[in-house]
Amino acid sequence: MNVYQWLCVLGIPSLIAAVFGFLGVQYKQLKALKLGLQALLRDRLLQAYEYYTGRGWATYEEKQNVCNLYDQYEVLGPNGIMEVKHNEFIHLQDHP
Repeated sequence: MNVYQWLCVLGIPSLIAAVFGFLGVQYKQLKALKLGLQALLRDRLLQAYEYYTGRGWATYEEKQNVCNLYDQYEVLGPNGIMEVKHNEFIHLQDHP
């Protein structure tokens, strides 16, 4: 018997296929979690943007909170229009 036949007898090719299948599922789940988190952060940022720009001002603490959310959102990938909205938000007045 050659090495490949011994590996087949021991079930190594099946084990390798199972490991790669498991890793594929884990990758898909991780990607879904990342995209879901990004969508939630984007929604929250848009809500904050609409609220504070409608009000016309935001305190320093409110700006810090939104900036923290934006920093994490930005790490997750391309952000498109959110960068423009964020820049508008940080230039709001600090008081009414």
